[in-house]
Amino acid sequence: MNLYLRAPVVCAALYFTIFGVSAAIGQDPTLLAKVEGKKTDTTTAAVAPAKPLVESVLPNYYDPQDGMSVDELIKRALASNQEIIASRLEIDKARARLQQARLRPNPTLEFERESGRPVGSGGDSQFTVGFSLPIEIYGRRSARVSAAQISIEASEAEVRNRERVLVANVLTNYAEALGALRELDVTERLLDLDLQTTRIVQIRVNEGETPPLELNLLQAEVERLRSRRQLAEGRLQSAITQLKLLTGVPFDDALRLREQIDAAVLPTLPATKEAAVDIGLRTRPDVALAQLEEQVASAGLRLVRAQSRPDLTAYTRYSQGRSTYDAPTAPFSQRDRSLTFGVAIGLPLFNKNQGAKAEAEISIRQAQARREFAERAVRGEILAAYQRFEAASRAVSTLQIGAIPRSTQNVETFRKVYEIGEIKITELIAEQRRLLDA
Repeated sequence: MNLYLRAPVVCAALYFTIFGVSAAIGQDPTLLAKVEGKKTDTTTAAVAPAKPLVESVLPNYYDPQDGMSVDELIKRALASNQEIIASRLEIDKARARLQQARLRPNPTLEFERESGRPVGSGGDSQFTVGFSLPIEIYGRRSARVSAAQISIEASEAEVRNRERVLVANVLTNYAEALGALRELDVTERLLDLDLQTTRIVQIRVNEGETPPLELNLLQAEVERLRSRRQLAEGRLQSAITQLKLLTGVPFDDALRLREQIDAAVLPTLPATKEAAVDIGLRTRPDVALAQLEEQVASAGLRLVRAQSRPDLTAYTRYSQGRSTYDAPTAPFSQRDRSLTFGVAIGLPLFNKNQGAKAEAEISIRQAQARREFAERAVRGEILAAYQRFEAASRAVSTLQIGAIPRSTQNVETFRKVYEIGEIKITELIAEQRRLLDA
């Protein structure tokens, strides 16, 4: 039996799709217990409820007072998830790159000493001090700063997108946990009813009123319910383990849910699919990230073009030298001082950053394609989520209004009729299975 296709999980699917729509946009007892409560309220005054024969494991996973709600799980995940913490450091790195981009080029200080003595030129000597400073023209610095500023915005959008994905994963596993918790509750209730019926059948078999085959069939159904209960508990444990991973809760610590699926607080969805798509395209961080990556590529092209222009360096030099001359009477020396100013221009004759320009232009086209795909993907995700939501809503409505109340009433009727010996145990088991499937 494929348990994921059964109706207890159909209701969970409704909650899952509601959470899914919310994530795509970027924005008490179970039902069976309620039905049973309505049917048994009129008899509790006359008949005291039987002590449960099944020790419930629900308190291990559900605590309406001290359990964690979905809002608390999301807040803890955003504050404690190590991947999110690491991704936020990318913003700090981008800010550091902006700080670096704002810095101007360093000047150069030169010292030079010239002497002719080592080569036999007497006392000729010269000392020079030079200072040069690169001058950024053609908007190089502004292009560099602009690219760094856009990179910060892109890093922030990347973090917001990771947070959106994290919240979506929390909601998905939370919905799976609620569905498994509900199925576990329903299975335990039916298992307890079957164990009570088994006692009655055992007495009838001992008295010779019922063939042993009916007892064997009922015991087989009990074991099947126990197996289903174990599977539901396993799915619940798996979903809670994933929630611990996402929220940073130690795996050895207990994590209990505060809500059951019927009392879960659901996010408010837009009235129409068109409104949801519009909100998603305006607010989804992955769309914003794709748009910013396109701006980053454009800023990179502007920077490459600015860097392909001629380099300009202003410099000045102060020189002081002494020269010795041989005169007819006697040698004499002369001191010379000079101050030089100039500009050095680098000529981009061969390397004009041709390859870098081509790469930047390709990066722009690549970013445009990714942005168009991101917008299309968001539109498709929202439309698909709304389709699942509408289908699940119709299915749950049909089950709650028609199938479950009637099947619950049928099981109660079949059980009473069986107790007076009018039907076989196989008929009761078959109807009970229909209720479990509904």
